[in-house]
Amino acid sequence: MTTPQMAPAGWYTDPASRHENRYWDGTRWTAAVADRGVTATDPLDRPPLPAEVASPATAPAAPATPAPATAMPAAATPTTAAPAAAAPTTATPATARSGRPRRAVLVAVIAAAAVLGLIIGLLLWAPWQSPPLLRPTGLAAGSPTTSSVAFHWARPATGPPPDRYQILHDGKVIGSVPGTVTSYRVAGLAPDTAYQYRVAAVRGGKRSVLSAVLVVHTSIPPLSAARLQGAWTVHLKIVRGASSLTGHKNWEESWLASPGCAIGPCDVRLSGSLNGHAFSTTLSRAGAAYRGTVVGNVFPCGSGSNSFAVRSTAKIQLSVVTARVDGGAWIASSWAGTMAVKSPYTASGSFYCPASQRTATLSGSP
Repeated sequence: MTTPQMAPAGWYTDPASRHENRYWDGTRWTAAVADRGVTATDPLDRPPLPAEVASPATAPAAPATPAPATAMPAAATPTTAAPAAAAPTTATPATARSGRPRRAVLVAVIAAAAVLGLIIGLLLWAPWQSPPLLRPTGLAAGSPTTSSVAFHWARPATGPPPDRYQILHDGKVIGSVPGTVTSYRVAGLAPDTAYQYRVAAVRGGKRSVLSAVLVVHTSIPPLSAARLQGAWTVHLKIVRGASSLTGHKNWEESWLASPGCAIGPCDVRLSGSLNGHAFSTTLSRAGAAYRGTVVGNVFPCGSGSNSFAVRSTAKIQLSVVTARVDGGAWIASSWAGTMAVKSPYTASGSFYCPASQRTATLSGSP
């Protein structure tokens, strides 16, 4: 097994060849491994699995055992070895003494060359590789508002942080944060709406596998934040004072609500018809409730050719009941209320109508 001596702590090619990478802590190989950016644990000292044991057909041949240093070559004979053995008898003691320092220097040079070669070999071989770019995990939603969402994720379990994180929505990058930051907030969203996000780590121009999909939901605004606008079909029903009236006691009208502001809830201009008579008034807003007054001919006195107008006062009160998201805005989708009509004593020729009060319920839908 090759050990990356002189290598700093980090992720390197698994020396056991069981995974893509294994973590070197600067002193020894650890059990932390990684494959395609996903980390796991696999101790080096565990017995190899059957699939990891090489078959005899593919197993590498065992290296030849070197002969002992004292072994004599088979082809050598005592006769040919004698001259070599006699050589020391011709050397003077001074020559023998001077040979020993030279041999020590030679051994030191060879050792230094071997160390230098090892260093150069390590540098050329470069057993350390860039740490694997791990997939962001642990995505969780934070505190949402009616127009924004927040979420966060976990830091890498091992190794250095990435250069940055990319935030994706519908497959498109919508923002990024430095690799030391693990949270993000998205603003300008529609209320009461679900959004999906993913996160990717980036290092050295390379991007990791995308994180799992996180679904976050903006908050539901209160009904008081709903905008009252557009055309409405209004159902009216007389619930008090209908005995003096002829004809239907409930009917439908078409009203139009025109807000006095560009966005959000505010006072509205309400127009349409009441019992066949056109009207227009301003409704003042107070939270989800609206109030206004219509002065005019609501319920005429008499019927047919003998009828004449009565200048009545109709007080309209309505409140938003439900709302929905429309085009990213929080819009009223239904409302309900009442209309109280007060008519004074009115006479024309020989005909007259006494003072009266009538109450009708109102309900509106788009």
